[in-house]
Amino acid sequence: MRFDTNVQNICKLQPFSNKLDILTMRKLLLLLLIILHFSCEKNDINDILPYASVDVILNLNLPQYQELLIPTGWIYIDKGTNKGLQGIIIQSTGLTPPYKAYERACPNNDCAFPMTFDGSLKMKCSCDKSEYSIIDGSPQTSGNPHFAREYKVTVSLDGKTLNITNF
Repeated sequence: MRFDTNVQNICKLQPFSNKLDILTMRKLLLLLLIILHFSCEKNDINDILPYASVDVILNLNLPQYQELLIPTGWIYIDKGTNKGLQGIIIQSTGLTPPYKAYERACPNNDCAFPMTFDGSLKMKCSCDKSEYSIIDGSPQTSGNPHFAREYKVTVSLDGKTLNITNF
């Protein structure tokens, strides 16, 4: 008889337990949404350069692009139609992603000369001596808020062709 009484008492608590679970789940869902909202990175692009269409295809089998087959190797693409404002710097990272491409126009001011890259970790603007990271385009000169403009690099399935475009 005692066993039946305990089962009946437990069964009476079941509806209360369901309401508690639903309320708890709603609170957890709300908490999760709040966390996601504040943890998302804002993608504010601090870019003062004018828009330039970029659509470049490189065949890595050609001799002028052999440098890109070596990790940390790099090349310049001269400015022209669909090649950015002042041209493009492309580097083989040897990591993931395997290639990085940046606009050669100095992002901090209106400079007539393109940025240079000597194979170190920094691109340099000759007009104001500002420096930018080749890893993520971030400014390396204090007081400089603008990032170097990065372009999207897509590698073909066979690894022999690069397509550089705007994001």
